[in-house]
Amino acid sequence: MDQQTFTFEGNSAAWYKTGTGKPILILHGWGSSSAVMTPLAKKLSDIRTCYLVDFPGFGNSPEPAEAWDVDKYADFTEAFIHTVIQKDSIDILVHSYGNRVLLKLLNRSIRDIFDKIIITGGAGLKPKRSAKYYGKKYIAKVLKAPFTVLPGKMREKGLKSLRSTNLWKSLGSSDYKQLSGVMRETFVKSVTEFLDDLLPKIEHEALLIWGRADTATPLYQAFKMEKELKNGVLVQIENAGHYAFLDQPEQFISICRAYLEPENQQSI
Repeated sequence: MDQQTFTFEGNSAAWYKTGTGKPILILHGWGSSSAVMTPLAKKLSDIRTCYLVDFPGFGNSPEPAEAWDVDKYADFTEAFIHTVIQKDSIDILVHSYGNRVLLKLLNRSIRDIFDKIIITGGAGLKPKRSAKYYGKKYIAKVLKAPFTVLPGKMREKGLKSLRSTNLWKSLGSSDYKQLSGVMRETFVKSVTEFLDDLLPKIEHEALLIWGRADTATPLYQAFKMEKELKNGVLVQIENAGHYAFLDQPEQFISICRAYLEPENQQSI
């Protein structure tokens, strides 16, 4: 697939296209890219025109000029659909972070453009927290406390210095530790927003495909999503984790094709 470029508000993004037939937009997860989704797209290319895009800050797309939140990535995706795909009806398949974007889009006026929806390892729901997590959160609060009483510029300078210490970095997740600058702030904006309240508002039919061994978005989140969505159906895959489409590719593709192919268009 040849790389093409889409520009949104001065930010360029790489995108790719393969296949024939009705369009399906495939969105990747955090720390990933369209390259990870490409084998999946190729397996669906005989029944769908697959569009893949690298979110700004991922894959071959440069980082955005400033930190983005989920709504900004949804704005980007909505503009991509209207500008590049230009169809009145499309399918969509999302993984992990891509689900955050999808949930936003399904609560906007653009929602009517989506037909078949597939979510795998979807992120965005409030997770269960361990005692270790709350311990780290308390330590972080204590460390920040002395700086909160300082005037604006001094406070920001102090907090910036704090964030550069090894102690502060040790409190963050593995994803957070690997990031810096704009993308670190983008990460924080994203993972601190929980989208559970959007689920009951969604009327669309959605197929949820989950690896039973998923530890990034555990199975209990899939159960909650199925329960809260008005028309959600969950399919579990054995011996598969967060990347179920890579762990069990043939089974994953078979499930997708059964849902997407014309002769199987009956309601789930």
